[in-house]
Amino acid sequence: MYKKDAYFIALGLVGNREDALDLSQEAFVRAFRHIRDVQPGRRFFPWFYQILRNLCVSHLRKRKHRLAASLDDTNCPEVEARDDSFSPDAVVGKAETRNIVWEAISKLEPKHREVIILRHFRNMSYEEIAEALGCNKGTITSRLYYARSRLKELLGPAKGGVLHDVP
Repeated sequence: MYKKDAYFIALGLVGNREDALDLSQEAFVRAFRHIRDVQPGRRFFPWFYQILRNLCVSHLRKRKHRLAASLDDTNCPEVEARDDSFSPDAVVGKAETRNIVWEAISKLEPKHREVIILRHFRNMSYEEIAEALGCNKGTITSRLYYARSRLKELLGPAKGGVLHDVP
């Protein structure tokens, strides 16, 4: 149930498919080993997310590489058009838009990138994000505001208004 979510969150944080797969798998192993440490009444995902996030941050610190979402890193089969009735131009247009958006997301500060991924790719509520990150809802609201503002600057009107779905 959480496998795909964990992978895409890790991919958004580290920007590399192989590393994202390794880190998401390692997070599940660690969660399994420490499942008894979950406080009664605490939901699984926020606890698991902390494990995944810490692994990703440690990985980035060790590797000292910057997030750069390339065409290969963002071509996800789940996102590709599966209906043969789509024209090749439409598929290419979607891929280009996706790549432009991921490139812009990769330029955000980590704390802003994180809330964008959790809100818009994981579809978490503000409350769930606050719980997962260990901060209050106001902080999440503020981070999302600044992240969206920065994305709008990065994407600009010349990019064809790819942020039309982002409030």
